[in-house]
Amino acid sequence: MPSFSFQITHQSKHHAARAGMISTAHGSIETPIFMPVGTRGAVKTLTNQQLYDINAQIILGNTYHLMLRPGMEVIEQAGGLHRFMNWTRPILTDSGGFQVFSLSSLNKISDKGVEFRSYLDGSKHFLGPIESMQIQKTLGSDIVMAFDECSPYPCERSLLEKALERTHRWAKSCRDFELQPHQNLFGIIQGGVHLDLRQQSADALKQMNFEGYAIGGLSVGEPAHMMNAILKHLEPFLVKEKPRYLMGVGTPRNIIDAVLNGIDMFDCVMPTRNARNGTAFTWSGKINIKAGRYAKDFSPLDPQLDCYTSQFSKAYLRHLLNVDEVTGLTLVSLQNLAFYLDFMRCLREAIKNETLDAFYARVCEIYPE
Repeated sequence: MPSFSFQITHQSKHHAARAGMISTAHGSIETPIFMPVGTRGAVKTLTNQQLYDINAQIILGNTYHLMLRPGMEVIEQAGGLHRFMNWTRPILTDSGGFQVFSLSSLNKISDKGVEFRSYLDGSKHFLGPIESMQIQKTLGSDIVMAFDECSPYPCERSLLEKALERTHRWAKSCRDFELQPHQNLFGIIQGGVHLDLRQQSADALKQMNFEGYAIGGLSVGEPAHMMNAILKHLEPFLVKEKPRYLMGVGTPRNIIDAVLNGIDMFDCVMPTRNARNGTAFTWSGKINIKAGRYAKDFSPLDPQLDCYTSQFSKAYLRHLLNVDEVTGLTLVSLQNLAFYLDFMRCLREAIKNETLDAFYARVCEIYPE
């Protein structure tokens, strides 16, 4: 079988939304899909078995963090990231570009890449398109992201134009790099909030014939309506037969808005990060489980969700979090990711059954923003 394919199984009659199936060497992925973030080779506080139990079909690994710790020598000797972390399903790795631009205040950009200092010990490192591809080849992920320049928001147009030119040049270098046979490369569309630059980027990357296309540089501070306008404008210029990935997004409302504009893949740290802050995502909306009103609330957290966490009461979960029990972080993280994955399942069903408008209204009522 081919190591990668994408099939659209249902196209909405009234929207750009579509349901599909991505096939990889490590398994298939139903789209639209949400991908839990396993930054350092693990989804925070959860085991692989717990992720399997909630049907996480694919997870993310972070090139930047893994190159610093444990380092590529360790992962190479382990036989790649799948074997290192004993994960049998697909993995997507980001390029490290976002981190070298956002985490390091001391970085020096050139046409070859970025020289930066480690956030761990201040040591100097260099990451460019070739280095990123070499690292991701060692990691052995199923989906590899091209190295791009991530511009902040807001950003002057002249700087965006320079960053876009460099991103396209780096994308070509990534495209020319020979990965492992089972690996597949996605290009990243940039251009800030300028519709013409976004369209220019989509057209340029289309010529390079990537296996999929990501949209980067959004959900970085711009209003949600602006992000939706960019996605709506871009949709006709994206390759219909290739998967589309909106990076770093977001809330349930963000996701369903993006799906209506033809997006297939999502990732975000929001479910696990919010869990660690005591916020649970449920089919009744967001719940601040640490709040005093739940101290004697013995009702289940989310009776509409078939999840291990759902059998526990709000009072018990509040107690665990307020006494800093790690079990509390695990249970709420499990709840949040289970909710996100169940939300995506319902979204796929709504597309297939042509009930998307009704489901959209329900989501907007529960998660208005």
